Amino acid sequence: MLSSCVRLVPATVRLVQSGICSSSRSFMDLKVLLSSLNDFASLSFAESWDNVGLLVEPSPPHTVNILFLTNDLTEEVMEEALQKKADLILSYHPPIFRPLKRVTWKSWKERLVIRALENRVGIYSPHTAYDAAPQGVNNWLAKGLGACTSNPIHPSKAPSYPTEGTHRIEFSVKHTQDLEKVMSAVKGIGNVSVTSFSARIDNEEQTYISLNCTQKALMQVVAFLSQNRQLYPKTEILSLEKPLLLHTGMGRLCTLDESVSLATITERIKRHLKLSHLRLALGVGSTLESQIKVVALCAGSGSSVLQGVEADLYLTGEMSHHDVLDATSQGINVILCEHSNTERGFLSELQDMLRAHLENKIDIILSEIDRDPLHVV
Repeated sequence: MLSSCVRLVPATVRLVQSGICSSSRSFMDLKVLLSSLNDFASLSFAESWDNVGLLVEPSPPHTVNILFLTNDLTEEVMEEALQKKADLILSYHPPIFRPLKRVTWKSWKERLVIRALENRVGIYSPHTAYDAAPQGVNNWLAKGLGACTSNPIHPSKAPSYPTEGTHRIEFSVKHTQDLEKVMSAVKGIGNVSVTSFSARIDNEEQTYISLNCTQKALMQVVAFLSQNRQLYPKTEILSLEKPLLLHTGMGRLCTLDESVSLATITERIKRHLKLSHLRLALGVGSTLESQIKVVALCAGSGSSVLQGVEADLYLTGEMSHHDVLDATSQGINVILCEHSNTERGFLSELQDMLRAHLENKIDIILSEIDRDPLHVV
């Protein structure tokens, strides 16, 4: 009996050690994690029609030990995430896109919401925010082409204006009493900032006025100036633009350092995406030996992004039959790889980037069963 007890002691020690390791696992508060994810790639990069961000939130407080990455959140992938004890699922495609009128067991997307809430699992989707990000999906897709320079096809704009307001109104005032009248009127209008300085215009000392204002305030300022046209005959109204963001936006226009044949670029793409087959439409007058220098690409469904872009090759996941015909009629070759095949491989790179960005505070794991629903048979 004594020797039996002795044999049990090491097992008891191992259990205690296991408990200590488990309790020391690092974690992040959900809100802190969401803020860090937004720092990595701002949700403001996303298209206005998209549904991005936190889509399902367990009741707070909610801590995250395991972040689970997938391209598409299907019921099979949800089961995998639950088995792996995920606390937050980052699904590149938003599983909730159109509004849900009810949450019942009848449809698979509603069941995803139910299972997530029952198991206290959050769901977050970045989608087009990651498409536009400098280190995002399209940037990863371009890496399969070989050495090249790339720029967004449709650059993103900053979320806010560089100065207060959306418009600038500029005019000059000759007399002090006119200046006082302007200042008095502007004080009664909200959302207006004023800059003034003395200037010699047409050999006269005048005061130059610059007003920054919102769209709503603009109408009030214009109404005031219209009542005093003889005092302010030369008025300029400028529409302010949000500045473009460097290396950020939809699609990529890539110029290869050295031209290669269509056959060569096709093999490079297959190797990068780990595909044995893809679909190729030859542009009018093209062959597999035609030289490729400029590639326009867009992960996923690229028709709207690529339309009208001058290139030797379009690379995307899917395009409509007629959009392919339009491109090939212009001598542009088209490669289609199926929608999510142009996105999913990015997740491995994302896993490494997020580990570094989050300083290894949480575990980040990839789905092993997520895959494109279409197969060549």
